[in-house]
Amino acid sequence: MKALFTTRVLLALLVTVVFWASAFAGIRVGLQGYPPAHLAILRFVVASLVLAIYAALSHFRLPHRRDLPGIAIASLLGITFYNIALNYGETKVPAGTASLLIASTPIWTALIASRALKERLRPWGWGGSLLSFVGAGIIALSEGHGVYFSKHALIIMAASCCSAIYIVMQKHYLSRYSALEFTAYSIWMGTLLMLPFGPGMFHSLATAPLPSTLAVVYLGIFPAAMAYLAWGYVLSHAPASRTVSLLYLIPVFAIFIAWIWLGEIPEPLSLLGGALALAGVLVVNLMGRSAGVPATTVALKTAA
Repeated sequence: MKALFTTRVLLALLVTVVFWASAFAGIRVGLQGYPPAHLAILRFVVASLVLAIYAALSHFRLPHRRDLPGIAIASLLGITFYNIALNYGETKVPAGTASLLIASTPIWTALIASRALKERLRPWGWGGSLLSFVGAGIIALSEGHGVYFSKHALIIMAASCCSAIYIVMQKHYLSRYSALEFTAYSIWMGTLLMLPFGPGMFHSLATAPLPSTLAVVYLGIFPAAMAYLAWGYVLSHAPASRTVSLLYLIPVFAIFIAWIWLGEIPEPLSLLGGALALAGVLVVNLMGRSAGVPATTVALKTAA
């Protein structure tokens, strides 16, 4: 019987999951020396340079001029706002908890696609969506340490929603560009759109502690660039419907990495909410969609 995954595909998949999961802890380290916007800009400048080198060697096609406005809007939501909002949220929310909130992105994607793309959800899909929202609400309440929702947790949920809009928007372009090409265009354009938030960045760069700067470089090279290259390899060599489900391991790895790297352990109530949110995501993706967003699309934005 032929193995589903070759050794190289398994290795690339492991690299993808670990790098994307480690981004949540890396952001927390970077925030010790950089404001949220400066961290996002520097991280994606590094990522843009790495992807530019790869694009030159791989002979990426340039986007058509007519597609630039749509790509710009998608980039503003899925790269610029998403990353600045996630960074801001992680100034107060632990890395593992943030990963659990971001893991709800496929739920937002399914709901938005049901309206924008007329993709029907079955009753199981609506039930799974409700379960995920309950889980996300429990996380937000837990991080609020009382009877109110944590503002920072809600901002991360808003980032997750914008990521879902980005996923739905990119479906229009994946018939003309590869997933990796579109991701590169988005990162380059999203980085440019971050630059208005850059005043004072060079002062931050000069005064930040070395561990924070090294974390920024790590985030740019590995989770923001190399992981997408590895994921592109996985999608080109294995069935997307089988590989995408393994990305739901990211919060598990993120919690473990944050514990090892930062000594952070999410609140028990956050873990309960995260379990409910992930269960809802699995229900929607396995039983809830009649004609869902393709796995290759959903999988492109389930990490930091």
